[in-house]
Amino acid sequence: MTAEEYDVIIIGGGITGLGTARDCALRGLRTVLIEKFDLTNGATGRNHGLLHSGARYAVTDRESARECIRENMILRRIASNCVEPAGGLFITLPEDDCSYQDTFIRSCRNAGIDARPISPAEALRMEPSLNPALTGAVKVPDASVDPFRLASANALDTVLHGAEILTYRNVISFIMEGGRVLGVRTVDTRSGEKAELRARVTVNAAGIWGDGIARMAGAEISMLPSKGSLLVFGHRVANMVVNRCRKPANADILVPGDVVSVIGTTSTKVPFSECDDIRVTADEVSLLLEEGCRLVPSLAQTRILRAYAGVRPLVTSGDDGSGRGVSRGIVLLDHEKRDGISGFISISGGKLTTYRLMGEYASDLVCEKLGIDAKCLTAKLPLPGSEGGMDSDDYSISLKVARGRHGTRVSKMDFADKSEVLCECEHVTRAEIAYAVKYLDVHNLVDLRRRTRVGMGTCQGSFCTAKVAAALAQELGCPEKAPEFVRQYLAERWKGMAPVCWGESLREAEFMRKKYAE
Repeated sequence: MTAEEYDVIIIGGGITGLGTARDCALRGLRTVLIEKFDLTNGATGRNHGLLHSGARYAVTDRESARECIRENMILRRIASNCVEPAGGLFITLPEDDCSYQDTFIRSCRNAGIDARPISPAEALRMEPSLNPALTGAVKVPDASVDPFRLASANALDTVLHGAEILTYRNVISFIMEGGRVLGVRTVDTRSGEKAELRARVTVNAAGIWGDGIARMAGAEISMLPSKGSLLVFGHRVANMVVNRCRKPANADILVPGDVVSVIGTTSTKVPFSECDDIRVTADEVSLLLEEGCRLVPSLAQTRILRAYAGVRPLVTSGDDGSGRGVSRGIVLLDHEKRDGISGFISISGGKLTTYRLMGEYASDLVCEKLGIDAKCLTAKLPLPGSEGGMDSDDYSISLKVARGRHGTRVSKMDFADKSEVLCECEHVTRAEIAYAVKYLDVHNLVDLRRRTRVGMGTCQGSFCTAKVAAALAQELGCPEKAPEFVRQYLAERWKGMAPVCWGESLREAEFMRKKYAE
């Protein structure tokens, strides 16, 4: 068993853990992040990609609303390559309470959110796909954000500043002495190799799995696993974020992202035992489609690419049955003060939009415990790829598409020798795959999908999976693993395709099955 020493250990490779790791690394701390699977395997990679203006929470959770609008403006600056400033509309339909719009606008303005009422006619001019029966509309500064791109940029900056990120490392126990956490024992989920990592402070940023991590140390976090299911449609049916102007409910947000649209979400309490294998049901698909068509009627005739679900890490002292009434506020727990366990803190709650602020809060507490006076820099320093520049139009299509995903980091890609396009739907080249292997901690085809969107386009990998797997295996130096990469990738893709297999989608899924069954 090997042993390593650090200032801080961070458990969890979602956006909160990555944001905390980046913050600690920028403050000069010897930092290591541990993730039991790949980065963004949990809720970070299973949301609708909405960069909240805070408007959704303005009526019911003003603190979260204020946090969201502040972080929204910060992320537009430091993560411009990951954010699309699409704008948002909250629309009122005939069956909605018409008085709610006034309450909504007033609450937004009290939280510092620019909410401007517009006429139904103006809303339809801005977004012709809306339900023409709408009776009111409010424009807000919502945006869309690519969570995979955002996470990758945070991970890259963390490593560039001297920290370590260890994926496929599962925490099996804590190293403890006299009520103090001294580190963790881990096992590599691929090789079975065990290791000890020691640090003066350990941060639990494991999302919905944080409750189990806390219990290993003898603490407890009252968490409500709230499942949210979503649908991905085959093209952008709207160019703005479309919200229902009512109290938060099922399927009342439609978010454009790249070339697709995402409708979400549901909110259902699930047992912890299901969190490692969350699946969408046929009833949830029907509910999302029915409610989504009330926002944008053309969804009824739009191809559904897939369905997916995540589990929100909500911290609550009560149980409202679904999670809708639980605050999305940030929860920072000092287990020394709360449970008598020193060297251990937990960070949970919040939103994708507020991840950077969560990392700042956690890092502030880490520095306090270490007796280090180091200020947070994450609100000022741009993430890799978002530094600006390179705005020329004199680029090839391949370089332009890659720049859209990786920003200024395209300068690290070898388009001269590796310009072959391997995934035509998302225009992923061999150069981008080689870059992802070298800089973005890719071990298999599922990892690569999260870094490059390979296989996430219209054909859902039907035509590109085999050749991408071969190229990836070659770049990793293990060409014999290509068939294994294909099997693993198709199994993951099928989970999302199965709930929406009817009509043309069923024919396409059967085509894919036959193509790869040979």
